[in-house]
Amino acid sequence: MADMRALQIDFTRFMMRYKFGIDEVMTKVSILREEFTHLHAYNPIEHVGSRLKSPESIVQKTSRRGIEPSFDAIRESITDIAGVRITCSFVSDTYRVFDLLTSQSDLRVVEVKDYIAAPKPNGYKSLHVVVEVPIFLSGGPELVLVEVQIRTIAMDFWASLEHKIYYKYRSDVPAELLEGLRSAAITAAQLDDDMERLHFEVRELEPDVALDGIVEPDEQVIAQFLQARETYSKE
Repeated sequence: MADMRALQIDFTRFMMRYKFGIDEVMTKVSILREEFTHLHAYNPIEHVGSRLKSPESIVQKTSRRGIEPSFDAIRESITDIAGVRITCSFVSDTYRVFDLLTSQSDLRVVEVKDYIAAPKPNGYKSLHVVVEVPIFLSGGPELVLVEVQIRTIAMDFWASLEHKIYYKYRSDVPAELLEGLRSAAITAAQLDDDMERLHFEVRELEPDVALDGIVEPDEQVIAQFLQARETYSKE
């Protein structure tokens, strides 16, 4: 019983590290999202979500893939324990958000799988990147792997439908449903292309947009600020 309790505590500690890794990435994405909301006319990030694999799923995957049942082996072999999903409006946004996130100096890109440029045979499209992010614990800093998936709304809707179908039929999905999924993937890709084209056309006609959610300084405050700056420069 004592050994089981000790292992339970170790497993919980192992999982917490991945939870903290998610928190770090979510904070970075939230900062980008808020900056775009307040300081730019357009926000490329529509939605952000996260998920942490359950201990049961990790044990099953370890057994299925023949991985040594140790925390070190799991850490080395399974890269999607911690996951963050970013949903964007348009395909170009996915690459823009990818660049903004991966260019941050405290993140290290471990692996990139671009299923947008090269979709899976079933039609699945998404941009996957595994990043290594530092977390700071009482015992010192540690590095954690987090898988980030970046996709459009259309891609996310298609992936959600595919997941439900495969969950219902397991590995025995009827051929007509598989063909329907492939056809829907083509339709979703065309929708992404059409919506992005319309988006750029509309953007060219839009006037400058005022900041949203932040109290903008009025002319009197700006005048006071300029006067203070001038006074300071003379001192």
